[in-house]
Amino acid sequence: MAPAATTDSSGTTAVAEDAPPAVRLDHVHKRFGRAGGDRAVLDDITLDVRPGEFVCLLGASGCGKSTLLNLVAGLDRPTAGTIDVPGGRPALMFQEHALFPWLTAGRNIELALRLRGVPRAGRRAEAERLLDLVRLGGSYGKRVHELSGGMRQRVALARALAQDSRLLLMDEPFAALDAITRDVLHHELTRIWSETALSVLFVTHNVREAVRLGERVVLLSSRPGRVVREWTVDLPQPRRIEDGAVAELSVEITEELRGEIRRHGKH
Repeated sequence: MAPAATTDSSGTTAVAEDAPPAVRLDHVHKRFGRAGGDRAVLDDITLDVRPGEFVCLLGASGCGKSTLLNLVAGLDRPTAGTIDVPGGRPALMFQEHALFPWLTAGRNIELALRLRGVPRAGRRAEAERLLDLVRLGGSYGKRVHELSGGMRQRVALARALAQDSRLLLMDEPFAALDAITRDVLHHELTRIWSETALSVLFVTHNVREAVRLGERVVLLSSRPGRVVREWTVDLPQPRRIEDGAVAELSVEITEELRGEIRRHGKH
């Protein structure tokens, strides 16, 4: 059951303070390979994401960010520790849009609605509502090849939202886009997040992106991934990636990240 939510005078949706976490990781470990020759990817991760919170998971390539997201999504199991997602299976959005090219934008979204059990009679109207939400109204009948990279990611976001989960997992969804398109989608994502009270766990290796988007930034060490440090980003939204306060905090986090990479290089 989704947590109780209210909308304040600014239009931002808030969630009850006493609601259970959207996801809780408790001393999670992940190893790959056979005993004796295996390798640790994640080491003793303990992390909560509160209902309605936007958390960015940051770290160097190969630190286990995507592995952690796969564990939360239920695509893999931890070697040790527990993961609790009280609201049920989360929605997942990848770096690649993963749209079916033989289907229209609307039909791609309808597929998720069908899997969710939405009756056929109501699917088109709901798909069009979600396209409107991501600023793609009128694009229901467009094929994937007719859409730009940014538009494809908007459709992928609408399809993720069609799963009606209270937790959205995002694995570097804007990494392949140009800077201007990425900035536009940052704005759209924060707008949708503030309107829906979704909990978001967003994986990135881009420090400024993490500070631009997140309420909290969690830094993982290089492999094996451990939680090294967290920052609360106490800056009002909407933010811009070139804002002075965003740049200042990004410099601090970047220095910490560089230190982790240097320490890893010595092992």
